[in-house]
Amino acid sequence: MKLFYQEMLGFLLVIITSIVIIGSSTIHFATIQAYSQSYSRLEGYGTSIGKLALAKDNPRHELDAKFLKNLQVVMECEDVNLRIFNNKNRQVYPETTMNWALPQKLFKQLKNGKTIRIRNDHEDGRVTSFSNKDAYTSVIVPWRSKGKLVGVIWIGSRVQNVEQMIVREKHNLITALLSSLVIGGLISFILSYYISRKIKLLSNATKKVAQGDFNVHLKHKDTDEIDDLARNFNIMVNALKESNDEIKAQEKRREQFMADAAHEMRTPLTTINGLLEGFEYDAIPEEAKPKSIALMHSETKRLIRLVNENLDYEKIRNNKISLIQSRFNATEVLTNLLTQMKQKAIQKNDKLILNCPPEVEVYADKDRFTQIMVNLVQNALQFTENGKIKISAWRIKHGAQFEIADTGIGMNQKQMKYIFERFYKADPSRAKIGSGESGLGLSIVLSLIKQHGGKIDVDSEPGKGAKFTVTLYDKGYKEFIKD
Repeated sequence: MKLFYQEMLGFLLVIITSIVIIGSSTIHFATIQAYSQSYSRLEGYGTSIGKLALAKDNPRHELDAKFLKNLQVVMECEDVNLRIFNNKNRQVYPETTMNWALPQKLFKQLKNGKTIRIRNDHEDGRVTSFSNKDAYTSVIVPWRSKGKLVGVIWIGSRVQNVEQMIVREKHNLITALLSSLVIGGLISFILSYYISRKIKLLSNATKKVAQGDFNVHLKHKDTDEIDDLARNFNIMVNALKESNDEIKAQEKRREQFMADAAHEMRTPLTTINGLLEGFEYDAIPEEAKPKSIALMHSETKRLIRLVNENLDYEKIRNNKISLIQSRFNATEVLTNLLTQMKQKAIQKNDKLILNCPPEVEVYADKDRFTQIMVNLVQNALQFTENGKIKISAWRIKHGAQFEIADTGIGMNQKQMKYIFERFYKADPSRAKIGSGESGLGLSIVLSLIKQHGGKIDVDSEPGKGAKFTVTLYDKGYKEFIKD
């Protein structure tokens, strides 16, 4: 069953249930009110007649038969009948040859001054029917004088007269309930349509997202839970869109990496193959052979480095390497690093500057620390020409910090966001030098720093160079790291 019909049915069931409860309560109240009014009216008649019987000028407390007959005629206009019993429980009006008497149990209650109400004398087991034809609603009122019972009056009205009031109330109620049902059904239809429409819009939007359309946006007014759901849906779609864009960007970088890797591997392989063919056909002059062999060695090392970087990154990323951490002087490592990088800096016409005290103690794996610094300096050399690369180091509370700042091309906000991701290159069009050529250098740096329990920050502006700050903490103080 569709949600629209379920909601319609639910609303109608609530309305019908409410109508039945209200209707039953109203009819019950109307019945009680009708009989209560009838009892009050009849008791009023009985009490008034009793006052005449107990008047001072009537010491025998007897009512004239002619008066009672005339009174009965008047009462019949109100469809009211009466009977009078003396203190001996004998019917004295209307006169009858039959020995009419009230049940002794009731008569005893009347002697005690209690007024008795009878809703239907054909159904009430306390009394015999006062009429074989019609059922009566009646009251029996005692007349007392000086604490003694002097007479009893039974005064009743046909039940059908009382029921007529109830029937009218029922008819009015049924009319009102039917009107309420129609209006309620119409309101239910409108509400069901309104809710179902919003859910249908949400369902259609979900289908579009499932088909890969992440530009879906649902309008909402924040008036109910469905609007909350629509707002959360929009948040989810935006997150999915960002994730999808990120996946596409990652895929694009992966494709670029594969193309670069293939190109980088093809170039040395082509060189090596050409030289081997030269040696095979003795096409290389004797004086050029040492240089050719050196070139083959260089290209082979380049291939090995490319493969090793990928293998190294996977091991680091999957925590498959063990760090052997110890305290050592980072200044010595950095001094040796500058010596190694001096020739590459000269090729780019860059100046390497070391700014650190003679001893900067750091707690790290010495080989991996060297790898971190080499990659960061090579990255700076890759994007800096005719500039300066400054390497600084100093101690901080419970740790050490290292800063590699260059005056190269710099990066924008988007480039800084992705700079540590695998395969990413800030400027793929530039010539590539060293390990930075694979797009894995900074990814390896980040993974190694995280394994050390440290952190790395980058600050850069296009055309103003970049600054990488590495923080490594002393043993037992990794808790100072904040995400």
